[in-house]
Amino acid sequence: MALKDSLVADMKAVMKEGRDKTKLSVLRLLKTAVQYEEIEKNRELNDEEILEVIAREIKQRQDAIPDYQRANREEAVKKLREEIEYLQTYLPQQMTEDEIRDLVLQVIQETGATGPGDIGKVMKSIIPRTKGRADGRRVNNMVRQILESK
Repeated sequence: MALKDSLVADMKAVMKEGRDKTKLSVLRLLKTAVQYEEIEKNRELNDEEILEVIAREIKQRQDAIPDYQRANREEAVKKLREEIEYLQTYLPQQMTEDEIRDLVLQVIQETGATGPGDIGKVMKSIIPRTKGRADGRRVNNMVRQILESK
């Protein structure tokens, strides 16, 4: 089953269940974001592109959390965390720190990177391999940490 079909089926199931308004709200927003992207690209999105939309939605919520915390809106923070947790169920299994470190070391060896000046070269090679499975900031921090210690 395609990811888009899975989203629609999940939305129908949540609507029938009728209890979890947060999940329904998240699914509606996600469906709208996917439709908006399809209109923008003038075609249907494939599963990989839908995963990018989901990752972007998660990132938007993660970026909003500090603002809500500064405004002492703990209820909104709690809701955002629930939404993030639910959205993450659609993403592939995330890479562990050890997996990221191993991949970074492998790519550093492949690219011949020797110091912090080569971060761009390493990131260019590593991002396609981690797409959807690791947050770019985590990967960048790991690359930076390893290259600065060389």
